[in-house]
Amino acid sequence: MTVVTPFYDKKNQCLSCKHSYSTTRIRSRFVKLAGYDSDFCPLYQSDEVNPLLYNVSVCPQCGFSYTDDFTAYIPPVLKSELEKKISLHWQPQDYGKIRSYEDAVNTYKLAAYCALIKKEKKVTTAGLYLRTAWLYRKIDDKEQERRFINLAAHEYIDAYVTDGASGSMMSETKLLYIIAELLRRQDKIEEAAAYLSKVISKQHLSNEPKIIEMARERWYEIREMHKEMKTM
Repeated sequence: MTVVTPFYDKKNQCLSCKHSYSTTRIRSRFVKLAGYDSDFCPLYQSDEVNPLLYNVSVCPQCGFSYTDDFTAYIPPVLKSELEKKISLHWQPQDYGKIRSYEDAVNTYKLAAYCALIKKEKKVTTAGLYLRTAWLYRKIDDKEQERRFINLAAHEYIDAYVTDGASGSMMSETKLLYIIAELLRRQDKIEEAAAYLSKVISKQHLSNEPKIIEMARERWYEIREMHKEMKTM
């Protein structure tokens, strides 16, 4: 009798060099979600059966790293840049097997660098930074978690200012909320409150009541914090 494990091999073809390779993925039926943090970080029941570890595909031949959020087409001039900045310096290595949290962090950093070179949407790069922060949170590296939360916040703000919600894969409600929450986690309370007020003021245009509720909860927390500071 064949024993089905949570892991399987997915066939990939590198978007850059066209090399064929396989990479590990997790069967969805084995994924047990326990909840979410206030910045949407998924909390899984198992540390090992965690899809976050396997989101990034890394070509073992050229080093090009990407997620399903990347666009498939790479213009020739950008392909040349990828070769110059990544492939020429790449030491062949295989991230296609079972990954540790350190391995996963490395794959996200590679993907973020590729996203910048390839000129992916800012929300795509922001998402890579945010997921890197989540992985650092999981291994309790607060300094690096804060660093990548800061990088993610800057990219999300640039995305909102430059393209607005129309240029994002997120709704305006979710984009404004995540900016506010990442600012709050950096103790930039006034800036966070300003973005939360945008979420709440636009609630009549939103069909995401859960995010509106989360925004109200964060707003309440900030208000209570201000009250405590005044009484100190």
